[in-house]
Amino acid sequence: MDKITREELKELSAHSRELCLSLFMPAFRAGRETEQNPIRFKNLLKEAENRLSASGARPPEIQELLTPARSLADDPLFWQHQGDGLAVFLAADYFKSYRLPLSFRESVFLGRRFHFTPLLPYFSGEGRFYVLALSRNMIRLLEGSRHSVDEVDVESILPNLGDAFRFDRFEKQLQFHTGTAAGRSGGRAAIFHGHDPSDEEKGRLLRWFRKIDEDLPDILRGSKSPLVLAGVEYLLHLYREVNSYPFLLDEGVPGNADDLRPEELHGRAWPIAEKALSREAEQALARYAELTGSENASSNVEKVLEGAHHGRVDILFVDGEARMTGCFDPEENRVLTGEACGGEEEDLLNLAAVQTLIHGGTVYAVSSGAMPGGEPMGAVFRF
Repeated sequence: MDKITREELKELSAHSRELCLSLFMPAFRAGRETEQNPIRFKNLLKEAENRLSASGARPPEIQELLTPARSLADDPLFWQHQGDGLAVFLAADYFKSYRLPLSFRESVFLGRRFHFTPLLPYFSGEGRFYVLALSRNMIRLLEGSRHSVDEVDVESILPNLGDAFRFDRFEKQLQFHTGTAAGRSGGRAAIFHGHDPSDEEKGRLLRWFRKIDEDLPDILRGSKSPLVLAGVEYLLHLYREVNSYPFLLDEGVPGNADDLRPEELHGRAWPIAEKALSREAEQALARYAELTGSENASSNVEKVLEGAHHGRVDILFVDGEARMTGCFDPEENRVLTGEACGGEEEDLLNLAAVQTLIHGGTVYAVSSGAMPGGEPMGAVFRF
């Protein structure tokens, strides 16, 4: 699958053209159903063509805009490797496609900016997590969601422990059980029995784990998604000693990770990740409810957009199914509608989400019924 980073989001948000197309569709990963993927995409392109024509675009302009997507529709290799959903962004001289672990509702958006709200679960971390599987034979990094899992190619970046340290004898002789003293990450400290690993052995492992810890931020690209460790417990304990990734979870998947297929790791890790993801969303919503009525939170569209534009929004809640049309004047810090926008109206909820994300905030897609007051948008401010 593909990834979208915040830097790519900034690139996408920088496009403000008369015609910006955003296409979303669910996709099948395997089985005979995969034959439906290109057919559904071609139907989506037909709808996009109709929307463009209705907007007044000329046939040559439509043809030029849709040509890259039509080429994609006819690429059999592309359709052999899909995620749970496909997102495509088209503008003059611009084309991007992303196969993602999100199942989108089939939809076409046409405006002066690209539409992002269907992507909010990806960026907020809702339903997205990672598994770092450690063993003497291999190191694997998996990216998962509620319904899917994929391996991230890290072989060239994170060589396996066996090749690096040759500690087969050390692992076979080592027996482990968990004591009761508090460990660095809030868990219980490790006690080694049967074979007391030498300082040299532990030092070599810790040095290698530090190397992994240094490389992970580049691989995760600024992700705020939970990370679940999998492996025999003494390796997990040692890795926690050097970990600096702030979203590593205390609970891991114990056991020999080599014996587990990606689907099995997903089945054991998802319940752990789900608890963390649900807890974060609930805590964020509770914080918003607590601050409602103060200067630190607001559902007023002008205040939220002003805060998002200036990087003040720490947490944003958006109803992913709602739309609020208008335009925002950042100099006057006010929302305009209708003719006052000069034909440059856009979805203000989408604009608030984009501005929040590119300034490092967190966005949660929620139903309006979950928000105090039933508003389609609400924000908690940093200052």
